[in-house]
Amino acid sequence: MDTTPRTDGNAPAAGPERLHRGALGLADITASTMANIGPAMSFFFGFALIAQTAGVAAPLTILAATVVVALLGNTLAEFSRSIPSTGSFITFIGKTFGPVAAITTTIVVSLGYIIAVSSVVAISGGWTSVIIAHYFHVHIAWQWFTAVLTAGAFVLMVKGVSVSTKWAGALFAFEMGLLLLVSVWVLIKHGGHLTAAPFEPGHLAGGIKGLGLGFPLAVYLFVGWENSAALAEETNNPRAAVPKAIYLSVAAMAVSYLLFSYVTVVGFGYDTAKLGASKVPFVDVAQGVLGGGAVLAYLAGFTSIVGSLISAANSQSRLIFNSGREGLLPSAVARVTPNTRTPWASFVVYLVIALALAFGWGWNIDPVTFFGDSATLGTILIVVTWLVANLALPVYYRRNHRDLFSPLRHLVLPLCGVVAIGYPLYQLVKPGQPAPFNSFPLISAAVIVVAVVYALILNARDRTLGERVGSIVADLD
Repeated sequence: MDTTPRTDGNAPAAGPERLHRGALGLADITASTMANIGPAMSFFFGFALIAQTAGVAAPLTILAATVVVALLGNTLAEFSRSIPSTGSFITFIGKTFGPVAAITTTIVVSLGYIIAVSSVVAISGGWTSVIIAHYFHVHIAWQWFTAVLTAGAFVLMVKGVSVSTKWAGALFAFEMGLLLLVSVWVLIKHGGHLTAAPFEPGHLAGGIKGLGLGFPLAVYLFVGWENSAALAEETNNPRAAVPKAIYLSVAAMAVSYLLFSYVTVVGFGYDTAKLGASKVPFVDVAQGVLGGGAVLAYLAGFTSIVGSLISAANSQSRLIFNSGREGLLPSAVARVTPNTRTPWASFVVYLVIALALAFGWGWNIDPVTFFGDSATLGTILIVVTWLVANLALPVYYRRNHRDLFSPLRHLVLPLCGVVAIGYPLYQLVKPGQPAPFNSFPLISAAVIVVAVVYALILNARDRTLGERVGSIVADLD
């Protein structure tokens, strides 16, 4: 491990640590982003609720969510063209609104990602336990599998970003291959009953209201689309590669989700009441068509969860690392390994807290239920960050790149993004929700207040923070 002498407190080390430059290419970060999204995992545990609210035309809800995520992607892409940074949203918001905003964003988005990934941590063991019980009739507590898989992810990440990213990409490729195989077989089996009903607005349950109710859930299916930005420092030509990875990933996932949702609706005979009552509808469809071959769907879910765990932890823990080396968090979290230049200390912080949440909060909760609960709470904090980043883009470009300012890309699209993401955010925090969701807005507000107080105190103690925020640009020495 790195033993370079460091200063105390939050002050960054002399000569900030750098990650392994040029270790990744466009294909690597695109695959990592899609693995982070985890299409099988997200779709398996999210589509039933979307179908309950939107009805037969549930795929249209996913189409609407794609437009919103593309708007958000424009914001991240434009920031990455100007100042590619491992700090991602923290850097972009901080360079626009100052050090207090940067520190606040550090706490809010880091906790948001950790809370959200605790759902992946828990479901990794939960889904493994389900598979073993289903096929071998042996019941083993999910916590054991969760501990082993999380430790394995940590070891793999420490081996280097290239190694862990390739593993995540390989798991994603295997997952997609299985999902496509199952989907094609279902379509062949139901070939005589295929219609365009799932893509016709007239089949939306409750019309626009039904679309709106399922919309926040559909947006959540894409969480992880922003993965590539935090890998900028280790990517060749990040100013070009990161935007391409964002758009390629969103487009590929949109097409995939539309296919899977269509297949699922068809597989249930267009009966969304039965579909909504299913715990994992895609697997039930595979079971009905393939029988014993449904093991392919189970395996797709497993590889999706593990791939998402690796890629999410890889990317999101780098936000903690970058905040440590810039002084927004204690410098101890910015330690790297001497050979592979991987931020092992931020991995430990990220995964230990995620495990603590999974075991503490989720110990006596069914992993699938905990997946929905923790993912929802984490998503609130993440979506708040996305919203602020969209507000920041016009200000940043007008102030720093007036000559490059585009009214469409740097004003109209990000403001449309604010409006579009504001609706699912409202749906997540509006009053009158059942427990435990009714407590999540208050918890999120408390996190934001604590983050602001911490930011004000830290900024008052160290007036040089403003100079250090965003000072480490991915492709500059």
